[in-house]
Order: sequence, then structure tokens, then C-alpha cells
Amino acid sequence: MAVAAQSANRPTVRRRIVGAQLRRLRESCGLGRRQAADSIGVGESRLSRVETGRAGLEEDDVKRLLELYGISRRNERDALLTLVQEANRPGWLQAFSGAMPAWFRPYVDLEEAAQVIRTYEVQFVPGLLQTEDYARAVIAQGRTTPSDEEVDRRVELRLRRQRILTAPNPVRLWAVIDEAALWRPIGGSEVARAQLRALLDAARLQHITVQVMPFRVGGHAGEAGAFTILRFPEPELHDIAYVEQLTGAMYLERDDDMDSYGAAMERLCVQSASPQESMDLISKIIREI
Repeated sequence: MAVAAQSANRPTVRRRIVGAQLRRLRESCGLGRRQAADSIGVGESRLSRVETGRAGLEEDDVKRLLELYGISRRNERDALLTLVQEANRPGWLQAFSGAMPAWFRPYVDLEEAAQVIRTYEVQFVPGLLQTEDYARAVIAQGRTTPSDEEVDRRVELRLRRQRILTAPNPVRLWAVIDEAALWRPIGGSEVARAQLRALLDAARLQHITVQVMPFRVGGHAGEAGAFTILRFPEPELHDIAYVEQLTGAMYLERDDDMDSYGAAMERLCVQSASPQESMDLISKIIREI
């Protein structure tokens, strides 16, 4: 029973790893979910949420499940129980709990744990590549009218998320951006030009690829809207497609969903301008915006 140590500071990821381990252990000893749930006095739906990482369990309940599953070796038990303990500890996101909706918090946790992020954006430059001034303009002009203090906190959170791009082992980011997002002078022409220059600088980094979906393409694979695919180094974690909506978000990981979103992303990359052509187009927009 291998447990990934790289998730030590990511509660959402730890819960998903714990859940995946518990599910595999249950299935390997031939027990149904109802039987396992009855053994610890919870409903089958509750255990299902635990096994998919959407809920946690108390340490004593996990111990009882491990006993039921026949896991008696101390090192195996301790490895999983350590993750259970850590999953109940607040991470750095706790300080920003008021700066984001509850449905967005799991995404930030998962984003930090990802090894590869592939994203398609229609309206804006992706958040991980936004400058402070551009981010401030996006947030201030959003769906609500946040106070200056709320804007400051949300900008701080957005910039804090960007540390995954400058870490010693940075995330691999592949961004496809609709051309319309680049022409939109968010924050005014000066802010927009500064953002595009920063986008060019990012595109020159080895771990970041930027492609533009140009107007000339017409219809394309991303017509349904923006989405992001997260891939993780831990074998316990499936790829996740994140789709944000007006008042919530979907976290998709079923095989058929991931096949569809993966294929759409591949088509977007093929249909978009090449990375070099994209940089040329961004430079052109900087001159004309």
C-alpha cells in the first residue's frame, strides 16, 4: 500500500488519496460498500463520498476499516493513518477562506498538487498568468461588487496560487487562450499591454506553453466554454476536469468525461496557432491594442 508523500500540505489531495486507498483495500478483500459502511455505523452514501475524497473520516473509523480489510502490518497502517491526521489539519488556504467561494477551494488545493495543468480560456488570460493589475481589474469588474478589502484579498490569493510556476519543480502549464480574450482591454490599454508582455515572458519559459486560438479558425473544439484538466504525480489520483459555472463548479473524473475533455484539449492544441505563431500574434496585439 503506497502512499504519496508529496501531498503533505494539501488537505483535498490527502482526502482523495486516503479514499482511493480505502476503496482499493475494500475491493481487494471482496467487501461491498454497504458492508463496510455498516461496520463503522455510517451510510453507504457517506462511505462513497469518503472513497472519492469528498469527505473525511475520523481516525478511529479508519482504524476499524483497516482491521476489517485485514491490514495488520504496522507500517501500512501508520502510513495511511498519518495521511488521515494531516487531512484534518488546515493548510495555507485557511487564511484565505473568506476570499473565495467554498466550491472553488478544492480546486486551489488540487491545482497546487498538479504535475500538469492544461487549460482553455475564453474571456481572460488564465489566472495563473495574470499580472497583479490585470487580476485586480478582472476581480473588481466581476459578477459582484466586492469591497476594496475583498478585492485585495482575492488578488493576494491569485498571486499566491502563481507560486506553483516558480517553485523548484514547477507545474507544467499548457494554456490555450481565445484571441478575443487578448484583445479585450481589461483594466485599460496600459494594463492590458503590460499583461500581454507578461504573457510573452511566461511563454518563453520551458515549463509553460501558450497557444492562441485565432479568429480565423472559426468553429473549434472549445465552443462549449472554458475548462481545465489537472494531472497529478500520485498514481492514486485520477485526472480531473474542472469546469467553472456562474454559481459553482464541476469536478469531473469519470473515464468517459475525461476522454471527452482530453480529446477536446488535444483538438484545441492542434487547431490553435503554434507557440511561435501565438507569440507573434500576441506581439501584434500589443502594438495595436
